[in-house]
Amino acid sequence: MKGRPLFTAAIAAVALVVLAGAVQRDLSRKPDARGSKGFQAGINSLNPSDFSSEELQELQRRFGVHGPQTPIAQLFTQGVDQLEPLRAQTLSRLERFEPIIQRECRRQHVNPMLVTAILFDEIQHSKPGEDFPLIAHSGLVKTHGLAQIGISELIHQNRLPANPTQDDIAWAREQLLDPAINIELLVGKIRRLKQELGFPEEYVLMSSRSYLEAKAIATLTYLHNGKLDYPARILRYMQDPELHGLIYGDQIQGQSWLV
Repeated sequence: MKGRPLFTAAIAAVALVVLAGAVQRDLSRKPDARGSKGFQAGINSLNPSDFSSEELQELQRRFGVHGPQTPIAQLFTQGVDQLEPLRAQTLSRLERFEPIIQRECRRQHVNPMLVTAILFDEIQHSKPGEDFPLIAHSGLVKTHGLAQIGISELIHQNRLPANPTQDDIAWAREQLLDPAINIELLVGKIRRLKQELGFPEEYVLMSSRSYLEAKAIATLTYLHNGKLDYPARILRYMQDPELHGLIYGDQIQGQSWLV
C-alpha cells in the first residue's frame, strides 16, 4: 500500500493520481485567474461530493465506510443548522481553538479551513453529554471529543499498540476528550488519509484550486465521517464567510482561493 496512491479508476482515480504526480513534481505551483475560471466551469457541471456506485464500492472495500444518513437524520441535521444561537455558540468555541488549529495545520501541512469546517460540523451536531468522561468510559459511544475521533485513529498514528489493553483504551479516551489533542489527532488523520490517496505530505489541498482537489477533499471527509451527505456540508462550510473570518481575519464574498 505504501508508496502508491489508493485511488483507482473506479473512484476518479486516474485524474487524482495524475494530479498527485503533478504536485510531487511541482509543489510550488500557484493558482491564477485561468485556474479560477477552469474551476468554476468544471464545478458547474461536476459535483465533487457526488460518488458513483463504483467509487462507493471501492471506498467500502478499502476503508469500510458506511453510506448515507437516514432521511430523518438528514432532516435533523438541516434543522440544527438553522438554529442561530447554537451556531453562535459553536463559532465562539471554535474561536478559542483557532490558535491550535493554525499551529497544527502549519505543522502537518493541512488546510485550516478544512479542519475548521469539520470541527464546526461535529460540534454543531454533537449529542448532549457524549463528551462527558462517564459516557466516554462507559463504552456506549465509539467516537469522542470535538472531532468525534475513534480509538483506532490513535493506533493508526502509532500512539497505541495494535492490540491495546483496557488501561490503554482508558488512556486513549482521556486523550480524545482533550480538545487540543483531539484537534491534533484530527489534523493527523487528514494528513494520513491525504497520503493514502497519493498526495505528498507537504501539499496542502484546496477545494477552490481545482475540481480534482475538491474531489480529494470530499473523499477525505467521507472517509472521516462515513456518511454520504457529509462531504457536501464540509465543502459548503469551507466557503462560510464567518468561518473564513475566524481563520483568516476577514469574511469572504464569493469564491476564495484560500479554501
